[in-house]
Amino acid sequence: MSGPHQPPEPPSGAPALPDPAAPPRDGVTDLVRWAAFSCFLVPVVLLWYGTSFAGTAGTALGLAAVTGACRMLLRRSERAAARPTGGNRPAGAGRRHRAGPPTRRSGRHAGEKTPVD
Repeated sequence: MSGPHQPPEPPSGAPALPDPAAPPRDGVTDLVRWAAFSCFLVPVVLLWYGTSFAGTAGTALGLAAVTGACRMLLRRSERAAARPTGGNRPAGAGRRHRAGPPTRRSGRHAGEKTPVD
């Protein structure tokens, strides 16, 4: 029986609704947790199937290094995506302009009226 402050329970077989008071799940954290689990599971499986301890240790270190690098890159991309864009930057920030008129670059260009060998 549900009280006045408790949400009703879903009928059996229906998916449970997420708790609105719970903090949102972080996809990067979930991904890193699965990667850490695989860093543990893969060496165990390799040892189980008879791979040498040195080879297994090397594999575990390699997986841990890749997991750490991926975590760093994912966090960096999250920070870059969270930065405000557009109107908050000063007028010339991040732009480089050359002084003077634009120059013509050399090389062949499609649409020119010169014969092509």
